[in-house]
Amino acid sequence: MPDANIHQEQPYRWSRAEYDRAVEAGAFDPDARAELLEGYVLAMTPQGSRHAAGVALAGEALRSAFGAGCHVRIRLPLAAGDDSEPEPDAAVVEGRIRDHVDAHPATALLVVEVADDSVRRDRTLKQRIYGRCGIPEYWLVALPDRRLEVYRDPTEDGYRAVSMHRAGDLVAPLARPAAAIAVDDLLP
Repeated sequence: MPDANIHQEQPYRWSRAEYDRAVEAGAFDPDARAELLEGYVLAMTPQGSRHAAGVALAGEALRSAFGAGCHVRIRLPLAAGDDSEPEPDAAVVEGRIRDHVDAHPATALLVVEVADDSVRRDRTLKQRIYGRCGIPEYWLVALPDRRLEVYRDPTEDGYRAVSMHRAGDLVAPLARPAAAIAVDDLLP
């Protein structure tokens, strides 16, 4: 008879190194959309048309604001510590694309998540991960609320400062204070 405690097992927590080896070995279906968040492999919600439009709009706005010397990565991995490898909707990274051929970047100047169904996860779990790894600024385009949430001043638990912006507002990234982005340009 099996031990009565067998049903109280804890899920296995992955390290980023283990996760990367599993991905490289083909352990996951190539069409599966998943990311490693605080040691857990979590499914990403499918993209609806509003979300896809928001990601495209964010990419355009960030490319225009940051220009040369940076590149905007769309839905690509970020090595966020030993137990997380999120795939933010957009991340502005210093340098050139070829600087990250051998390893995913471990930091970014700005990370943007566009959230529809994932808004709760992005406000809590993702915000905590980005703050913990020292991303200076995190933007959440909250589609249900039709607003931009700007998180700044990272800590081990997330961010100390948050501000809310609506259509008609302008927001300048910390790394490009002269390049204000209209919230309208981020909302589909």
